[in-house]
Amino acid sequence: MSIALVTGGAGFIGSHLVERLLEQGRDVRVVDNFSTGRRINVAHLLERIDLREVDIRDLDAMRDAMRNVDVVFHEAALASVPRSVEDPVTSNEVNIVGTLNVLVAARDAGVRRVVYASSSSVYGESQELPKTEEMRPLPMSPYAVGKLAGEHYCVSFNGLYDIETVCLRYFNVFGPRQDPTSQYSAAVPIFTSALLRGDVPTIYGDGEQSRDFTYVTSVVEANVLAGENDRAPGGVFNVARGDTVTVNELFTSLTGLIGVDTKARFADARRGDIKHSYADITRAQDVLGYVPLLGFEDGLRLTVDWFREHNAGA
Repeated sequence: MSIALVTGGAGFIGSHLVERLLEQGRDVRVVDNFSTGRRINVAHLLERIDLREVDIRDLDAMRDAMRNVDVVFHEAALASVPRSVEDPVTSNEVNIVGTLNVLVAARDAGVRRVVYASSSSVYGESQELPKTEEMRPLPMSPYAVGKLAGEHYCVSFNGLYDIETVCLRYFNVFGPRQDPTSQYSAAVPIFTSALLRGDVPTIYGDGEQSRDFTYVTSVVEANVLAGENDRAPGGVFNVARGDTVTVNELFTSLTGLIGVDTKARFADARRGDIKHSYADITRAQDVLGYVPLLGFEDGLRLTVDWFREHNAGA
């Protein structure tokens, strides 16, 4: 039996990836400790997946989870730049030690390939745009440091051991199931949830910071491609839409879709946040055959519709 293992499979991106793998007819095992993942995200899939409540910091448990696994999609992480600034030790334990555990357990079990979810945060505050994979990383937060360390571990394992690794640098992923309830949540779910409740969202900084907002289905397809493509091993790839939108423009789009006339409140920029993020996706297109599946406005519309339908603004 050949199994696809998704760490963090009950999370926002992970649960969408699990659905896609099941659509392909794959046997899927999910590992999640539910610290940020939510059971409701996979409740409709329980009869079709092997779900294990496991923390990636537990090496023995990860060794057991790797049995008969062909490919690992490593989505588990303690996300958020602000969270890592407040608690760098836990961020390090989960994002660096946890990733090393995944790689060691996968190597020892004879797993063919590990696809690693990295982050655009590794680029830091470089003024060069768009961001290309050849640029020197300049991580500005413990979260970014952790993601970059994970990349280095992946590349080294790919060269040292009989295991293939692929690193995908995600740029500001958004879509259904993204959690709006934490103070560390991303802008799209926080803004959407607040506006649906009739509340006033807070923009940190002047709102002119720009992001390459990427709908979740594009990220899922990049993972599927990275799991199978023969030219991918050892590579690092930007996964984004290849376009840029300011936070102010995001807010204006959301108020229009939701149908409210609300002005945002502004607060000081947060430590560790970068000003501009915009990806060159040429390498992913050329090597993986990656194509962004949905535009920004279409993805935002689907996201708002999901939040409405699930009363996620309540």
